Amino acid sequence: MIGKLKGKLVEVEKNIGLIETSGGVFYRVFLTPALIGNWKLKIENLEVYTYLQVRDDALVLFGFETKKEYDFFVLLLTVSGVGPKTAFNVISFTKIEEVIQAVKNNDLHYFTKVSGLGKKTAMKIILELSQKLKEEFKFEKMYLTGDDQTVVDALTSLGFSVGDVKNIFQKLDSKLSVEDKVKEGLKLLSK
Repeated sequence: MIGKLKGKLVEVEKNIGLIETSGGVFYRVFLTPALIGNWKLKIENLEVYTYLQVRDDALVLFGFETKKEYDFFVLLLTVSGVGPKTAFNVISFTKIEEVIQAVKNNDLHYFTKVSGLGKKTAMKIILELSQKLKEEFKFEKMYLTGDDQTVVDALTSLGFSVGDVKNIFQKLDSKLSVEDKVKEGLKLLSK
């Protein structure tokens, strides 16, 4: 696996850079805006942490300026429904600290500003990262559809804690009716 590249950034097209290594090999790498900014400064020895996505039709490299960016990218990949392209868009959107703050604040609006990220995936990111980052999650701070709020209210009125409901909520199929979500939620909570 390619974990890090060192070389000269010789071309940039949109967010893809061509990095030439000392051995004369050129790598096409998706780069964050900060790294692309380095190209404008004509920095010769660029070092990037990389993540290699292996697909049936291609090998895709994503490049990061810091180990912290790379680690957070890998953490985002653990969220169900988030692939490398979406995780890269989140990393490219802003600083890691701002993303973490948005998770702490359960700021759904912040995540929906990220290119290619819808409300459902944004909710999953907040739900799952709040657990992984050991942050307190509050349903009342998060935007829920009217039906989702009805499901939460129904389950908590039956005596289940908000924390327990939060843990199973992401497992509920969004296509189910309110009644079916409540039934499925009861099954999951009763285990």
